[in-house]
Amino acid sequence: MGSKIQTDQGDGIFTIDTGFMRKNMVASHLIISNGRVAFVDVGVSSCAHVLLDALAEHKLSPKKVDYIMVTHVHLDHAGAAGLMMSVCPNAKLVVHPHGARHMIDPAKLIAGAIAVYGEADFASLFGEVRPVAADRVIEVYEGDVLEWRGREWQFFDTPGHARHHYCMLDSVSNGLFAGDTFGLSYPELETENGPFVFPTTTPVQFDPKVLADTVTRLAELESDKLFLTHFGCIEMNAAVINALLRRIQHFVDVAQAHFKHPNRVSEMTTALEDYCYSELTQHGCKSDRTRVEKLMALDCLLNAQGLDCWLEQTA
Repeated sequence: MGSKIQTDQGDGIFTIDTGFMRKNMVASHLIISNGRVAFVDVGVSSCAHVLLDALAEHKLSPKKVDYIMVTHVHLDHAGAAGLMMSVCPNAKLVVHPHGARHMIDPAKLIAGAIAVYGEADFASLFGEVRPVAADRVIEVYEGDVLEWRGREWQFFDTPGHARHHYCMLDSVSNGLFAGDTFGLSYPELETENGPFVFPTTTPVQFDPKVLADTVTRLAELESDKLFLTHFGCIEMNAAVINALLRRIQHFVDVAQAHFKHPNRVSEMTTALEDYCYSELTQHGCKSDRTRVEKLMALDCLLNAQGLDCWLEQTA
């Protein structure tokens, strides 16, 4: 199927580019099985129309949506959940137990985002964050299995990036829907050496040891591929895992080196930008520093803010 907004990954799975912030930054994954639909991560409300357009390209109605699954409740993953639930009358929301209350009453999520972005920018970036009725929410725990239309989904409690994070293994594709647990991997940075994975350590619950343990545990599943919200589908292999674990440790080193610095968020941001560019160069990326910074500046800032939160919590 030719489309400007979605990529066919096989096995009934499509990566939708929500268009949030820029192209190839925030994905939603659409799963189609026997004429019914599930979404994994839905982005922000201001981009929800893209998800509905993707459905229309398959000649499918929102009434065909059975599940909206959010790997965690950060707004770039779950901001549109309430809106999508309102237009998908038969859908259930599948969420981590620690995130369910924030989907039912998103006031704290909204307040936290406004504190970071300001009220005006929050409204223009994220749009409306609607609550979800409690009786439409399904909480999933470690080891839970959901059978759906010839597929089996196994859920894993995956803290480290956030305590309200789960990952989901799909039996048909043997693919792991990983949210942010395996970091980000933008298509623009892929080289002949493969995808480039970079940890995402956004505030406020990042814990490097827990994240490394989670990644190591999930690697033992021997899934074939990773479906990433940032961005798309990459092969799951030892090179990806080892690079991610090594970079998580370097983030710890950066944080500890700047612990006593009075402007440590700014200094850590610069250090992460330097590290990212150095790692990309070694990975065979030919993009110049200006282009890399354009792609990665926001991520490096958010990562530095998350490292700052971690330092405060462990001081």
